[in-house]
Amino acid sequence: MDQTTLAMLLSALYLLYNLYKVIFTQSNSKLPPGPKPLPILGNIFEVGNKPHRSFANLAKIHGPLITLKLGSVTTIVVSSAKVAEEMFLKNDLPLANRNVPNSVTAGDHHKLTMSWLPVSPKWKTFRKITAVHLLSPQRLDACQALRHAKVKQLHEYVQDCAKKGQAVDIGKAAFTTSLNLLSNLFFSVELAQHTSSSSQHFKELIWDIMEDIGKPNYADYFPALKCVDPWGIRRRLAANFERLIDVFQGFIRQRLSINSSTVTSASDVLDVLLNLYKEKELNMGEINHLLVDIFDAGTDTTSSTFEWAMAELVRHPEIMKKAQDEIEQVLGKDAIIQEADIPKMPYLQAIIKETLRLHPPTVFLLPRKATTNVELYGYVVPKNAQILVNLWAIGRDPLVWDNPNKFSPERFLNSDIDVKGRDFGLLPFGAGRRICPGMNLAYRILTLMLATLLQSFEWMVENGENPEDLDMDEKFGIALQKTKPLEIIPVIKHR
Repeated sequence: MDQTTLAMLLSALYLLYNLYKVIFTQSNSKLPPGPKPLPILGNIFEVGNKPHRSFANLAKIHGPLITLKLGSVTTIVVSSAKVAEEMFLKNDLPLANRNVPNSVTAGDHHKLTMSWLPVSPKWKTFRKITAVHLLSPQRLDACQALRHAKVKQLHEYVQDCAKKGQAVDIGKAAFTTSLNLLSNLFFSVELAQHTSSSSQHFKELIWDIMEDIGKPNYADYFPALKCVDPWGIRRRLAANFERLIDVFQGFIRQRLSINSSTVTSASDVLDVLLNLYKEKELNMGEINHLLVDIFDAGTDTTSSTFEWAMAELVRHPEIMKKAQDEIEQVLGKDAIIQEADIPKMPYLQAIIKETLRLHPPTVFLLPRKATTNVELYGYVVPKNAQILVNLWAIGRDPLVWDNPNKFSPERFLNSDIDVKGRDFGLLPFGAGRRICPGMNLAYRILTLMLATLLQSFEWMVENGENPEDLDMDEKFGIALQKTKPLEIIPVIKHR
């Protein structure tokens, strides 16, 4: 190649490069700000092992709506109540579909469950079935005695530990209670015992699923890696889904053999689901993956929230004492707590809200995907971008919360703020079309467990440790768990 030809080629390449820069810059000029991405890799090195904290720190630099380039994926992160309000009130529908992680395609989970389906007739059918048949207010009211029975078992277990001077693993105890509540509600069986290791094995299985769905995955950033599954996340998740489904299928096969001749009247949720199966409104794959979703979301997130609540109370004994005094004022010394008593305990409810603010059940709402270009907060969220709502950062938004990192239930006293998706600084269960359908069940069992354990017991840390030095480090997944399980010693209160 002579020098003239080489010069012409280089000149042409230079002109094409500059044309590309102009076009690219113009098309992205209205993107929200963010850190400068590296070629090809983008901002993936800025994710870290605790993305909720990494993204919150980036929001302090670039603003409450930022753009990150994670490999080939344009990701928009919402980190303030003001942006969340605009998103859910003005743009809920065009931002309501899911950006499906590669891991969730295991076993076609994303095609068979309400959590990951796009807004569609099938999704609406699932939503209706859940709202009307599975978690309706009428069903929740009807199973009030069941909740009390499971909390009574928790109380008896803790009382036995107190008599022996043994510490209670709070997360495990709450998980066993939540698991047995769901297993009785759905299958009329007890899946675990407080004194056995079965609930711990189940807890580890659920956490592995939640962690693998939530963790950053290079197969999501670079489409060419999806077939390879380089870290084995999808394969591992498929195996864990099957382990859970095998448990459910045992109950399903047994129930079908009993009720094989006709459609039965419903006595528990499984009967409802099998009636829908016989009427061809649901297929068996959809039932299996619906159960996976409900047991994942209904056990781990509830137990981890309860563990965070107890950890905060142990670190703040003056707050625990105020809650115990309130309970005694409402009930006296010997009355058994009923759900009807909870509305009379505003401080107890404030503790739950403050826990949900600082330690939301899901760190990010499940990722959304823009179906079209959307204007948000003066910027453009481009079509097909992934949207992450950082609930951890929103709960610490200094424009909404005074002293946002302080655990202070008093901020909710004489306040109408609730957790139902109408107050955008507090969105533990999401908002809009995708709000968590299990919200009411989770809130009821959380308040009942907390009231019961505060009414009957004082709580001490092990080995004379200073409560203020309690380890509050977290490990990242869809939910945040304490890195070090909370093990504390109950002491029976003197009457």
